Amino acid sequence: MELGNVVQPAYGPGPEAPPSSTPGLVGMVHGFLRLVQPNALPTELISELAQPQSQESGREQVWELLHYELGFLVCAAIGLLFILLVPLVGCCFCCCRCCGRCGGRMHQEQGRRVGCRRRALWGGVLLLSALLLAGDVCAFVSNTRLRQAVSGAFPNANATARDLRTYLASIPEQINFIAASSEVPLGHANASLQGIGSSLGGRIVASIGRSVHEAVGSLQSLLAAMDTLAAAFGSINGTSWHLRELQSNYSQRLADLRARINRTLQHCGPPCGNVSLHGLAFKANFSEIPSVDQQLKALNDVSNSNLAATLDKVNHTLNETPDKVQEQSRNVVTKAQDQLGQIRQAIGSMPKSFPVESLEDSGVAFLNNATSTLEEYRMPVTSFERLRWSACALLCCLVLLVVVCNVLGLLLGPLGLEAAAPPTERGCLSNAGGNFFMAGVGFSFLFSWLLMLVVLVPFVVGGNIYMLFCQSLHNQQLFELLDTPGLIPGFNLSQVLGEGSTNISELYRQCRDNAALWQALHLDQRVSLDELLNISQYTAKISAAFEKVNITLSPISLLNQSQKDLLLEASQLGQPPNFTHSLAQLDQDMTHGSLQDLAAELELLAEKAGMGAEQDLKDEAGELRELDREMNASLSGLMQSLKEDIYFVERRAGGLQAQTNATVREAEQAQASLARQTASIIKNETLAFLQQLLGFFETYIAWAKSSLTREVGRCKPVARTVDSVEAVACDYILDSVNTFWFSLGWCTFLLLPSIVLAVRLAKFYRRMDIADVYESEVLEMAPALNSFQIPRVAARK
Repeated sequence: MELGNVVQPAYGPGPEAPPSSTPGLVGMVHGFLRLVQPNALPTELISELAQPQSQESGREQVWELLHYELGFLVCAAIGLLFILLVPLVGCCFCCCRCCGRCGGRMHQEQGRRVGCRRRALWGGVLLLSALLLAGDVCAFVSNTRLRQAVSGAFPNANATARDLRTYLASIPEQINFIAASSEVPLGHANASLQGIGSSLGGRIVASIGRSVHEAVGSLQSLLAAMDTLAAAFGSINGTSWHLRELQSNYSQRLADLRARINRTLQHCGPPCGNVSLHGLAFKANFSEIPSVDQQLKALNDVSNSNLAATLDKVNHTLNETPDKVQEQSRNVVTKAQDQLGQIRQAIGSMPKSFPVESLEDSGVAFLNNATSTLEEYRMPVTSFERLRWSACALLCCLVLLVVVCNVLGLLLGPLGLEAAAPPTERGCLSNAGGNFFMAGVGFSFLFSWLLMLVVLVPFVVGGNIYMLFCQSLHNQQLFELLDTPGLIPGFNLSQVLGEGSTNISELYRQCRDNAALWQALHLDQRVSLDELLNISQYTAKISAAFEKVNITLSPISLLNQSQKDLLLEASQLGQPPNFTHSLAQLDQDMTHGSLQDLAAELELLAEKAGMGAEQDLKDEAGELRELDREMNASLSGLMQSLKEDIYFVERRAGGLQAQTNATVREAEQAQASLARQTASIIKNETLAFLQQLLGFFETYIAWAKSSLTREVGRCKPVARTVDSVEAVACDYILDSVNTFWFSLGWCTFLLLPSIVLAVRLAKFYRRMDIADVYESEVLEMAPALNSFQIPRVAARK
């Protein structure tokens, strides 16, 4: 009985990731956030904060919360100091330079290490510019990825909701399929009841017929053996009678021919006196062959009896057994079919009793409400996202502006610089390169506080959301927090999922393993499948109806006493007589002498005899040859056939008695077995038929329980929904936010060393107003000392 498998619905591939990707940067951000916030999720603190507390307890919880957020607070304090101090330092720096201080005086001291210092500063600015450019590119990519993630969040949400609708719709469909599959056992049971004659009757015939068919087969073999033996005895009778008739005929002809030859020999005279005619007589006497009339009569009496008809009647009785069973069980079949209708109604009402019947309506209504709400916010969010992307792209362009100024300074400064030219006579390109450096410094002072402000806000918000939500969701600590009773006012998991149900953590783990809804919600603690699929009251009535059925068969008689006596008597009287003498005669020559030899001898005498006897001797020799040919043609085949028949009956009749005794004994045993076991066979086979009938429903109930507990409502889509929320909210959107502020913060902090190095490097390329003068004075020393020159610097306008 093939019941099939519960069909599982097909779901979508899951959320679609944004085209751009920054896996290495994401890892750096996560590492930085874990460095800032190494503490685990404070589940106890959050639970306490959710409960009303006294003022003193509230202060303690605030201190605990501040201690937990210490890393973020320190970073926020650094950011605030940056926002306040950098503009202030920039203003002081500008005022200082306007007063000729802080490098504002256009004068550069010259020395032998000027070139090395310039190259070192140039390399430092180049490295910082490369790092700034890399951070700016990462920020721009993160900004673009955030826009892609926000744009794809709505299609991903709709796809997730569509999968959930498919999942919710599949649950009642699967339950209805299980209920509808009851038609398979009902169909098999109804077919078995309608064909009870062939099924139950066939079982009875098979059990009874094992011994009966063997006995009938043995009797039929015995009758065939006796018929064959009777035919052989009949052949012996006919052949021996034919041989006697031919022997009588040929004996007369031999006697007449011998008389004529004797007269011819006497007429021939002395030359023919030595011829002997003793061989012209039969050597065998076929009249001495024993008669087999007694054996033939005994065997023919068996053939002429009604034993074959009796065996045919036995076979007919067995063949009509299915029809008798069909007729005698008509009432029980009607009662059983009525109970099948009751079973169909009971199983058909099973889906209405299933505890998740209203799950589809409420779940689909919630999903429709959620998706419609998302669609309402889709246009505003998309519009805001375009503005946000433009603003963030503008901030990236500000960083890029500083990088461009530095790059132009790095390119123009070395190109226009002449090593031999004094600082007051530097070229336009070199001076322009220095001015670009100072422009970059000015832009850095102007926009760095704004960049830090943009970094600080998403850092505090996005970093805490990642640590509190995303990381705890990934390691399932958030589920343990949600399992806390009373954490969310008005939310009681036991009321949502039912008493005795699992917690959210275990529910998620089981759904991730694609467990069935029955296992995930522990519905066995609320509903008993044994009661839900209980059809024992109907099967009990079917069993009671079959216990009252009364099936009787026509009596079967294999052999009566007269038939047994007839078979035994035929096996005794059918033994062949003693054919030893007859076989010896049949193996001898037909005549005492050879007729051919006598004919040859007469032909020789005809040549020696006179004219009067010559022709007679030749004619008589020819008659002898002709008679010999006729006798051989007539008698040889009959004698050979008679010998074969004798050998056959001696061989077959030898085991006839043993075969008859065994067959009669087997028939008696089969008859006794029928008398003793027919009633029990009918009862046992009826019980076996009933067990097969009820086995259809036992198999179905076991399959239905297994399908309900293991196949219906496999809740992996629920776990995939949580995973989709984590992927879209955390991996796509929040990671993009975090990588953006991390990249932008990276650039913002690098602006500080860039300012210092750019200011220092600008003096090596800008045109100075005051130049260093080198005067060489030769100091004459004592003759014992070497003379050397000491340069002296004098200011000159």
